[in-house]
Amino acid sequence: MADIEIYVDGIANMQIQNLNSLVDSIRHEIIERHRPGEDDPYLKVLQAAHVTDDEYFSRMVLDDINLIIRDIREAHKNDSESAPQTTVADELKENLDAVENFKGSRQEKLVFLYCKQLGINYKNLSEEEFRWFIRILQKSKKMGTPINQRKKR
Repeated sequence: MADIEIYVDGIANMQIQNLNSLVDSIRHEIIERHRPGEDDPYLKVLQAAHVTDDEYFSRMVLDDINLIIRDIREAHKNDSESAPQTTVADELKENLDAVENFKGSRQEKLVFLYCKQLGINYKNLSEEEFRWFIRILQKSKKMGTPINQRKKR
């Protein structure tokens, strides 16, 4: 906010104009003494050294605002309204990796995966709950029997 106040008050604008005037004076001095051509690299550097107050303050204020926003995001990253640190895709990949390492039948792996996705501790399922889970999954059209990859001869 201090940068904005300095910009509005015109203090820094005056200093930028003074610096631009100094660069112009040096440039004109070089032209008068040495008569370089229009393509002289030193004159081009001095011409490029001109700074407009709008460019300077836009960049300065943008840098300040970015720092403020970064600090606010960091301070609120664990708020309940903030996005979680991991994405749904990250969680699914983690769950699929866990299923891949899980020892059991295809049905047990499916129950394990659904439990992971739903936040249910698979080890806490009773035998009866497990059987009901399998019965429910068997009602799905997507739970057909695995396709045999062997070709019949």
